[in-house]
Amino acid sequence: MMWVWFGIAVGLIILECATVELVAIWFALAALVMGVIVGFASGLELIWQIFIFVAISVVFVVATRPLVKKLMQKRKGTDTNLELIIGHKAIVTEKIQNDLSVGAVKINGLVWNARSVDGSVVEKDEFVFVKEIQGNKLIVEKINPQE
Repeated sequence: MMWVWFGIAVGLIILECATVELVAIWFALAALVMGVIVGFASGLELIWQIFIFVAISVVFVVATRPLVKKLMQKRKGTDTNLELIIGHKAIVTEKIQNDLSVGAVKINGLVWNARSVDGSVVEKDEFVFVKEIQGNKLIVEKINPQE
């Protein structure tokens, strides 16, 4: 019966690899533990094996899933270059005129199409503050010279 539990574990690991949703891994680990338990206690009845398997699975899920989900969220939540642009200064490389749909700014070595947040004209070589991103355009606000 030990090999049956190991077979179940392998099947669940394959299922986990196919889904990568961190669902089957807890049951695969529990099946591995059950294989070891049954190896030492070969006379254990099937009903007890299933009961212990369910108990071990619950312990694994309760003890580790919240931690793993938290770690996965951190990894998914890393900033991209787009989020790192918002809130920073840029220099106008082409006069910004919303009514003519022209204007560009340079930030972090890249040139972006730009529009002013309030529709005002912003001259070349002035500094602006990036407020948001809409599609492939930066929405910018002219920086007050006194700042």
